[in-house]
Amino acid sequence: MSHRSVADLMTPHAVVVQRGTPFKEIAHLLDEYDITAVPVLDEDERPVGVVSEADLLRRQIAKLGASTAEGIMTSPVVVARPEWSVVEAAKTMEKHKVKRLPVVDDAGRLIGVISRSDLVRLFLRRDRAIQEEVLEEVLTRTLGVPPSAVTVEVADGTVTLTGTLERKSLAPIAVRLCESVDGVVEVVDRLTCPGGGVSTSGKEAPE
Repeated sequence: MSHRSVADLMTPHAVVVQRGTPFKEIAHLLDEYDITAVPVLDEDERPVGVVSEADLLRRQIAKLGASTAEGIMTSPVVVARPEWSVVEAAKTMEKHKVKRLPVVDDAGRLIGVISRSDLVRLFLRRDRAIQEEVLEEVLTRTLGVPPSAVTVEVADGTVTLTGTLERKSLAPIAVRLCESVDGVVEVVDRLTCPGGGVSTSGKEAPE
């Protein structure tokens, strides 16, 4: 079981600018493509910075002399790798307070861009796909729970686990693993253990 990668979700044909791209052209691109930032590339197609809406506004407010991407951009640029998990990408965005990350290959050349909106798309994942991953990857393959032991219901990203596990200790593990599945919003625990005891995962359904 693994999270989807940046390569799975990134936009491969990104809107980019060069160091000498004028201020107004950058503003037009952001408006035309409804994006919040663009990577600035050098002659070898390697990102050297990013120009965001905030950068444009700061330039206007401060009345700075810079009028091209090179003078406006934020640099050095924070980048992502295609093999990263979406969790790594999200953590990097949060750490650096950015909404988009240029994605680069082994040579440092731009191959795409991943944005917060791309990550949010995970929560639009079909309930059926989530249910299959929970049943096959989490319960059967990872925990060795027989498919007949636990019923998995998924509605709008909320996973409800109902059934009996052989060991009480498996319940919190099952809940944590389900929470890590891409697209899961919440996990409701209705698992019981032999003898009628309820699990101790702390995610029990309300009466």
